[in-house]
Amino acid sequence: MKPLVVAAVLLVLLLLYWASLFVWQRTLLFPAPPLAGAAPRPIDAEAVWLETAEGPVEAWYLPPLVGSRGPAPLLLFAHGNGELIDDWPSAFEVPRRWGLAVLLVEYPGYGRSGGSPSQRSVTAAVLAAFDWARQQPSVDPARIIAYGRSVGGGAATALAGERPVAAMILESTFTSVSAFAWRFGAPGLLVRDRFDNLAAVRQFTGPLIILHGEHDEIIPVAHGRALHAAQPASEFYLMPCGHNDCPRPWAAIERFLTKHRLLPAADASFR
Repeated sequence: MKPLVVAAVLLVLLLLYWASLFVWQRTLLFPAPPLAGAAPRPIDAEAVWLETAEGPVEAWYLPPLVGSRGPAPLLLFAHGNGELIDDWPSAFEVPRRWGLAVLLVEYPGYGRSGGSPSQRSVTAAVLAAFDWARQQPSVDPARIIAYGRSVGGGAATALAGERPVAAMILESTFTSVSAFAWRFGAPGLLVRDRFDNLAAVRQFTGPLIILHGEHDEIIPVAHGRALHAAQPASEFYLMPCGHNDCPRPWAAIERFLTKHRLLPAADASFR
């Protein structure tokens, strides 16, 4: 076979591979797990249905476990791409004991939510969640904190770019989805949902803490360090874990929230 013919065949195969990646990339980025076997909603969790252009999206509101002098600060949490809100209520008992409320936001196409996941639809979901939360008498609208883990970091930075969040917590978050295209032998231009967290962090001027596992093989710690470097005023906390084996770093988060006066007044002290 002539070299030019071989090159042409290889080019066609490469273009077909890139085309398939372009079509199927959301399946890779958003591998929604099945609901079968998921834990039931806790008795004290309120199911909230958020209206978006993609259809209704579910969220769970978890009230504080202690009383407060007034409306409570709220952690608005966006989870990883292989998780559901059903996985998270027990993990948030600690901040609820500080007097914080928690809103776990599902993604479109995940769990019982309608629609399909994409950067646009996920962003719409967290914006709707924020707008719902700040209308609740039990929530302090000036102390809504965006907390994103893994791909949820993209949701958190998108929210912070469009709503006045009081602070942002990024855990195990990447600089952008485009940075991973090379793993699949494709140019970054093919990425449809880029979640450019690096650019978003540069624009964010509020309190920011970046948490990252030093042994993370899925999103290497270099991503966390780059996000920290992009916003020198941010705090960086290195966790002795990988990506999916990290215990919640509540001690570091509590210090961060206390420093920026984001805990309820009755509980704003180090423990």
